[in-house]
Amino acid sequence: MALVEKIFVNGRDEAEFFKSLEKRSGETDKKVTATVNEIIDNVRQNGDKAVNEYTLKFDGKLPEYFEVPRDVINDALTEADQGFVDALLNCIENITAFHSQQKSRSFVDAKDNGVILGQRVRGLHRVGLYVPGGTAAYPSSVLMNAVPAKIAGVGEIIMITPPLKDGTPNKDILVAAALCGVDRVFLAGGAQAIAALAYGTESIPKVDKIVGPGNIFVATAKKLLYGTVDIDMVAGPSEVLVLADETADPKFVAADLMSQAEHDKLASAVLVTTSEALADKVNAEFERQLSYLERADIIRYSLENYGAIMIAPDKDTAVEMANRFAPEHLEVLFENPMEYVGRLDNAGSVFLGAYASEPLGDYYAGPNHVLPTSGTARFFSPLGVNSFEKRSSFIYYTEDALRNAKDDIVLVAEREGLTAHANAIKVRFED
Repeated sequence: MALVEKIFVNGRDEAEFFKSLEKRSGETDKKVTATVNEIIDNVRQNGDKAVNEYTLKFDGKLPEYFEVPRDVINDALTEADQGFVDALLNCIENITAFHSQQKSRSFVDAKDNGVILGQRVRGLHRVGLYVPGGTAAYPSSVLMNAVPAKIAGVGEIIMITPPLKDGTPNKDILVAAALCGVDRVFLAGGAQAIAALAYGTESIPKVDKIVGPGNIFVATAKKLLYGTVDIDMVAGPSEVLVLADETADPKFVAADLMSQAEHDKLASAVLVTTSEALADKVNAEFERQLSYLERADIIRYSLENYGAIMIAPDKDTAVEMANRFAPEHLEVLFENPMEYVGRLDNAGSVFLGAYASEPLGDYYAGPNHVLPTSGTARFFSPLGVNSFEKRSSFIYYTEDALRNAKDDIVLVAEREGLTAHANAIKVRFED
């Protein structure tokens, strides 16, 4: 029996599958929400004391220090394996090159009548970066969040990460923080860390925005605190959709699908292909490659429950399916992938051709790996430099310029019933 069942696109069966995917996240568990609300309230009222109580409760041991000393961060970098450091530096170089092109510009528009209009763009004052610790420690997430923040001109980056079971920080995370210029690092995790960043404590500064991935408690805390503080996004389970025709290598297709399936049992990996023969070969490759992958149990569960192989009658239909799914990651393994770039409207990041494997984007190529999930690529964009910028407009009018505009302004204001608005213009021209 094939690991992943084939679905023939007919307007009905694939719709049922997409509908089933929506249940992966569902509504936030009421018990989780209640727990997180309690944690948020406790941290808001009791600050560091509450954060330390939760660290002891959930992580088993209080760290030796709440804020990681600068010399500990520097020592982690000095003692790190040089190959690892060089790899991160190469990643940072590519991420910097890509994101530097995203920077917004301030402008001044000085008109002939003396009116001056403009926009001022600057980085946020202080940003909080949440980084999971322990076995789920991802230095790449530090790079993808901190580098664009630095390019945007963020004044201060505060990183917060759970301590290991022995109370020490994850050294790989510290190495990434040192290379990216993170300003301060605190040891705490979970919803309590998010609340501390949102409200500030005696030790942890209050931030303007919180970015970075986390578990259901972290995601729920970010969602509940949005408005008190800005956030990057509420991320759902990871997903990839691969478009492939008969020219695609089934080894590549299977490997790329499984690279996302290993993230989480709720991850979704979908193949949409015009070739039933390829579909069968991919299923065979799943079994062959699973035999030597460490996270095989997670991958198998993900593929069996949230994976699919869809057989489309033609490439136009396959493209329609991709736009409908709006995946976090979209791979195009058609014979001429560049032909389809202008038609793929709904995707977080698009990978073109046999050698643009999805992990290339996770770590190295340059575009951000913090991407919209659960179909939100229809209206959300990847994290980038503009995620860390804020804009203000400014206006200067001369007396003559306002005189020429006053009748229009007064008319519209009075039509809206806002007579004080109209009055603020009229009083400037009374005899």
